[in-house]
Amino acid sequence: MKHRCPICKTPTDSETHEEFPFCSARCRLHDLGNWASEKYVVSEPAFDMSELDAAKDPSERKAVEEDEDFKGFRKPDDTIH
Repeated sequence: MKHRCPICKTPTDSETHEEFPFCSARCRLHDLGNWASEKYVVSEPAFDMSELDAAKDPSERKAVEEDEDFKGFRKPDDTIH
């Protein structure tokens, strides 16, 4: 896949550039620094606030046992040892 580096606009190729979509590790770290310093922002919410409010309702919550991510794992023990 051909693309341009988001930092310096150098043409990059996913087959030849190890740091793709960046042209180099320097540009990749520069981009990471931009996120860390909050130079970049997400312009739209990642989720709908009404979904968040609905999740607060205990009748609509999914039990941990039903959660696909936790199937087969024990629940953490809340006792202090």
